[in-house]
Amino acid sequence: MYKTLFTLTLIATSVAAYGQQQSANADTTISNTDIERIVVTGDFRQTTLDQLSASATILNQERLSSRQPTHIDSVLNSIPNVNFAAGASRGRFVQIRGIGERSQFAEPINPSVSFIVDEFDFSGLAAAGLIFDTKQLEVYRGPQATLYGTGALAGAVKLSSNDVGSDAPDYVEARVGNKDTYRIEGATGNDIGGDWGYRVALVHNSSDGFVENTFLGRSDTNNIDETALRFAVEGHVDERTTLALTYRWYDIDNGYDAFSLDNDNRTLSDEPGFDEHQTHAVSARSTTETAAGDLILIATHASHNIAYGYDEDWTFTGFHPWGYTSFDAYYRDVDTQTGEIRFVSNESAALFDGITDWTIGVFYKNTEEQLLRQYTYLDNDFASEYTPTTTAIYANTESRINNNLVLVAGLRLENYDFDYADNNLLTRAFDTTMVGGKVALQYTQGEHFYYGSISRGYKGAGFNPDSRVNDEQRFFDEEYNWNYEIGFKGPLMTPELIARAALFYMDRKDTQVSDFDVITRDDGTAGFVDIIDNADLGTNKGAEIELSWFATDAWQVDASVGYLSATFEGYTLADGTQVTEQRQAQSPKWTANLYSEYVLTETVLWRVDIDYKSEYRFSDGHDVTAPSTTLVNSEIVVLHENWQTTLWVQNAFDREYYTRGFGGFSNDPRDEYAFDEPYYQLGNGRQFGVTVKYTF
Repeated sequence: MYKTLFTLTLIATSVAAYGQQQSANADTTISNTDIERIVVTGDFRQTTLDQLSASATILNQERLSSRQPTHIDSVLNSIPNVNFAAGASRGRFVQIRGIGERSQFAEPINPSVSFIVDEFDFSGLAAAGLIFDTKQLEVYRGPQATLYGTGALAGAVKLSSNDVGSDAPDYVEARVGNKDTYRIEGATGNDIGGDWGYRVALVHNSSDGFVENTFLGRSDTNNIDETALRFAVEGHVDERTTLALTYRWYDIDNGYDAFSLDNDNRTLSDEPGFDEHQTHAVSARSTTETAAGDLILIATHASHNIAYGYDEDWTFTGFHPWGYTSFDAYYRDVDTQTGEIRFVSNESAALFDGITDWTIGVFYKNTEEQLLRQYTYLDNDFASEYTPTTTAIYANTESRINNNLVLVAGLRLENYDFDYADNNLLTRAFDTTMVGGKVALQYTQGEHFYYGSISRGYKGAGFNPDSRVNDEQRFFDEEYNWNYEIGFKGPLMTPELIARAALFYMDRKDTQVSDFDVITRDDGTAGFVDIIDNADLGTNKGAEIELSWFATDAWQVDASVGYLSATFEGYTLADGTQVTEQRQAQSPKWTANLYSEYVLTETVLWRVDIDYKSEYRFSDGHDVTAPSTTLVNSEIVVLHENWQTTLWVQNAFDREYYTRGFGGFSNDPRDEYAFDEPYYQLGNGRQFGVTVKYTF
């Protein structure tokens, strides 16, 4: 059915486009120069997407808005070889090319995917991935160690906000939809005198969600309630120095009541869970022009208060025999400080007779994470303190061998250490130094760009703090990831068809694998011990291709496909099973997206957005899988002077899909816990509504 729908959508769009292509005026025509001019911010130097020696996807403001986004999980399905897992109310755990975490409970984790918002490093804290007043979303696939270090073993995700001052538009936007959904967003900015500017942006998201709690008679126990603010000023301190100051505030108070015994979004919880996140973050960035280049100083501080809890028995007291009832809650206070000094050379300081540009820098990051766990089956509350610190030096060069050939070489040396202590009298300290970087050769011929690269990423070691973990599984080693990649960017056969393609092969050493052990409590119910361990080897290989076709002045089609083969070997599961080779979790073999935008008239646009994801395993520790899924979104946009009105529908065919899954146990007394059942967290069903935006 969905393959047929996919084909019919293309045919219908094509016929409409060729029949009415003359109806659009110059203000609504589409140009392929928009893609060529996409500026990449997640690199040492300002460059464009078509001159970047990496596989990356950049979604601009217009493309983001077509997804009616509230959070980064609203758009990740459109990006090849990217997946996510819902830790609670949001898809906060991101996987790139099959590498990334899927949850966090009592254990401290080291993220595999860096998550950056402007200057802030929110890695491991992607609940703060709210999209508002966003200029573009950038996703980098493959290790990004030279720039981001230990948090970028698999890649990086970056949100960039609109510019400060009068360049970005002032606007207000309101969105309403079913499930009592509404969203309000606004932003304004202007110049202050001749040297300074400001920008302020605010958003509020609210929705009852798609879960019905039949025991409590409520439909809002899995709700969304999020507010965020950004305030920024930027200007000239003197003739050579600019200073940018930013404050960000997040107040997230979402529900978490996601699992039901019948996998039908009808829950029986008497204690619905919660997913809360409050953040205060400030940053300062100064840039001073010197005779040799730009001296950049960056400092950030962020305080996060995070609370996450859920009804572990998923039902009400009395439903389970023997009085089984349980609630599990985690409270974290996370304070992070970063400091960076970076020097970017200019033309006059280029080395070797002016052919080699260079960047050098030092980086420091310290985090203090305090955890309090309150759990029914603990004799006392569990408390721990985890303090990881990274200190790094790095250098990057770009050498123009001739007019067509450029050699890029980067190296990062990073010391990673942590201290850990908990009230079970477990104390641990660890210190190691890791090395990563990248070598790439870029070749440009006319409008065509080719590259080949070898990069090495790394991820810090760690341990499993649960007292029930045996000594052999207490520690796990750091992981290294070698990535070999070739790529192409440029027109394909015709100037109207722009392609970006990459082939990659990843060789992972001491692959960190997430597993869990099932224990039997004294009352006969099941308990879980989450652990991380090392497999000998991991192999992740595949391809990505993205196409942008400007079929006519009024019709643009974007398509992307990701192929991934990801396996690990040489590992013993917690239940004793020997793994010779197994598919890695969160690694769909195929991901794809088709996006069509057609100008129906001078004031009306029609967009269709289709995501596809093939089957994948939820965990390395059990065999529950997410089936293949196709989701269809569409919208009609009506433009009138400063007004923009959008009628939209997401998951138009109400397709059932899953964002998390468990297996290997039964939580259902109706069958006397006799069968191992798969349990799923369902994604949103069909949602529709209207968005109105006014630009001043």
